[in-house]
Formats: sequence, C-alpha cells, structure tokens
Amino acid sequence: MLRRLHHEQPESFAFTPANLAWAETQITKYPEGRQASAVIALLWRAQEQEGWLSRPAIEYVADMLGMARIRALEVATFYFMFQLKPVGSVANFQICGTLSCMIMGAEDLIAVCKEKIAPEPHMLSADGKFSWEEVECLGACSNAPMAQIGKDYYEDLTVESFSDLIDRMAAGEVPVPGPQNGRYAAEPLDGLTSLTEYDSGRTQYNASVARAVELGDTLKRIDGTEVPLTAPWLGKGRTVEVKARKTPARNVADANAKAAKTTAQDKGRPAVTSEAMAATEATPAKPKTMSGPRETGADDLKQIKGVGPKLESLLNSMGFYHFDQVAKWTEAEVAWVDENLEGFKGRVSRDGWVDQARTLSEGGETAFSKKVKKGDVY
Repeated sequence: MLRRLHHEQPESFAFTPANLAWAETQITKYPEGRQASAVIALLWRAQEQEGWLSRPAIEYVADMLGMARIRALEVATFYFMFQLKPVGSVANFQICGTLSCMIMGAEDLIAVCKEKIAPEPHMLSADGKFSWEEVECLGACSNAPMAQIGKDYYEDLTVESFSDLIDRMAAGEVPVPGPQNGRYAAEPLDGLTSLTEYDSGRTQYNASVARAVELGDTLKRIDGTEVPLTAPWLGKGRTVEVKARKTPARNVADANAKAAKTTAQDKGRPAVTSEAMAATEATPAKPKTMSGPRETGADDLKQIKGVGPKLESLLNSMGFYHFDQVAKWTEAEVAWVDENLEGFKGRVSRDGWVDQARTLSEGGETAFSKKVKKGDVY
C-alpha cells in the first residue's frame, strides 16, 4: 500500500518542553553515533503529541538525531503505526479485521464506523472528533471482535455496544476499556474452568484495564506527565549533552524559543542539559558552482548511485557538472545541497554521493557505475 504525506501540512513542529526532555533522555540510551536508533521512539512521541505525523515533525526528529531526513521519512511511511493524516481529536478507532474478529463480526463494526463516523477509513467525522481504519491482527483473538483506541483495547464488542461507545465518547464520557460483555479478561464466556481458587482474589479490573483507569483518561494521548521522566541508566546525576539538531531555517526562531524554555531539572532526576540542543550548528555553506561544464564536457553524474536523469538535470542547473566538484563537498556543503535539492532533499547523505564521486573523479569505478556503463541501469 502506497503511503503518502498528507496534502495539507503545518508550518512547523517542535516538542513541548516535557516531551523534548523525554526525547533527550531516550537518546542517551544509545552510544555516540547511534542516536538514530531512537527514531521510532521519537516519531511515536511526536505522533502522541499531535495525533499524527506531519512532514515538519518527521524532519524535526531526523534533524534532532543527526540523520538524513529521507531515512526518517522511510521509517514513518513503512510502519502503519504512524498516522500520516490527521485523526479524530477524541478517538481514532482501529478495527481488527483479521480472521477471528472477521468471523465474530468485525465487518458489522466497520459498518457502524461508516454510518456514525465517516464513509471511508482515514476520514474525519463531520465534527472532527473521530476517525477509523481497519487494521491487521491486534492479538486479542479470544475477545473478538475488538477495536483499539490509542493504547487501550475495547473487546467483546457488538454492534449495539460499539455504537453506544461512540455515542458516549462523543458526549465526553470515557468508557472503561477491556471486555464490554462483563468478562474479566480472556477466560471462557461461561466462567473459569481452572485456577478457580484465584477467582475470589481478583481486583475490580484486570491489570491492563486497571492501569488505564488509574491514568484517569483512557482516551488521552501521552504528553509526558504520566510518569516521571527518569533515566536510571545515566547513574549518579551525570550530565548528558545531546548533539545539536539542525533546525530547518523556517523553524529556527520557533524551535529555539521552545528549546530555551526547556529544562530537564525536575523531581530530582538526573539532569539532561539542553544547551547543546539550543546551540546552532554551522550554517550550511553553498559549494562552488560553475557556469557550465569544462571543454571536455560534463561528466555522466548518473554513474553516482541515487542520481537519475532528473536529478542530473537539476544538479547541472545548480552549477554542478563534474565528479570532482561533488567529491570536494564538505559536510556543511553537503547539508546545503541536501536542503536545496527540491523534491530530493537528503539524497546526497542517503546515498553517499561524495565517496562515490571521489572514486569516480580519480578514474576508478563503483559497482553501480559499472552497471551504468553496461546499460543495466535505466
């Protein structure tokens, strides 16, 4: 399934102070140079904050982790856990449509969604409160059919009980998650047949439902206030500096203002400083360009993996014609080109153009350039 970014995008994105502190702490889980390992966690936090993942949010996370933006975009578009369009402000219903749920009436639940929310998945309801989608198995087969809302399961649903859930949520109520037919967890419908001696020791709700109820609002998204933002692996109050992120020019003022308000000093937890985050990296520098190719003619830039006819034409229009030009790009110059390749941002870093160009400018060949010369690349 082709997943594209939403056609309407916000101007910018920045983590709230609490979420920025949380994100900084997550990055410290990984050794220097491996910060990109935190990409899924940070993208998820961004989605929890806004409800969905916008392009500015994806780019913000990529820049924060020092990774090519295209890499973060690849992650966001690959995993269906990431919503690339706005979702309902109150709830996005994920209806399990796999075998057990389908047999037990998932299609009837989807019919309710079409009637009460929107005729198509990923569409907002008229009041913007709800959206829905069909998903693959959510692992609650013994409690089919079911739907997931945020982090909670609503199980053992019927057309009537599901319709009632939507109405109650629309009215501002927060129905208790878990089985909706009186069942405690996933025991047989007619009662326990084993471990009956433990029946009398049950709490009011099963563990997952009890935790949801304890939070006080099972529909809310994570905002950083649920639990202390601790980082026990840091040990004895050690201060950790996080590499400064590259903030897109259009977001510099906004992001710096928000970062300046951020503090990681709270509730006695180990300090995670934000000074490095607030610092601005060296401004990207435009490489030297040429008004035209040398007398010998332009090099075939398509021998660089990642450069096709359209990109070669774009590079020529920008004043880049030869391998040795690309080979000399510094890190700051790569950043400038990556940012200014309209429609192909991040491609230089992603495919390692500089190293390839260096080999080609010295008369060598790469595995890719050999294929180009043989005509195996079109």
